[in-house]
Amino acid sequence: MQNSYFQEDQLEKATGMLKAMAHPVRISILDFLKNGQKMTVTQIHEYLGIEQSTTSHHLGILKDKGVLCSKRDGKNTYYYIKHLVLGQIIDCMQSCACEDQ
Repeated sequence: MQNSYFQEDQLEKATGMLKAMAHPVRISILDFLKNGQKMTVTQIHEYLGIEQSTTSHHLGILKDKGVLCSKRDGKNTYYYIKHLVLGQIIDCMQSCACEDQ
């Protein structure tokens, strides 16, 4: 497929990132992290009120697709959005979802 904006490998990566983001729990995680916050699995699971194992699963998917990064600090691993501009996608989705209400 030819596209003037993306090379084929870039299209594949972008598609994978968007698919990874397209889940209610993952959108909530990204909304929580969108302003540059770095949070642990425990902080995120407590904030969202979901099981820690579920939180870890979703964080792993987002990290695997290049949406999130992590940094280990002692016993804790902190997760954060790899490209802060992705927070604008979350803002856009929120704005669009509220538009028809």
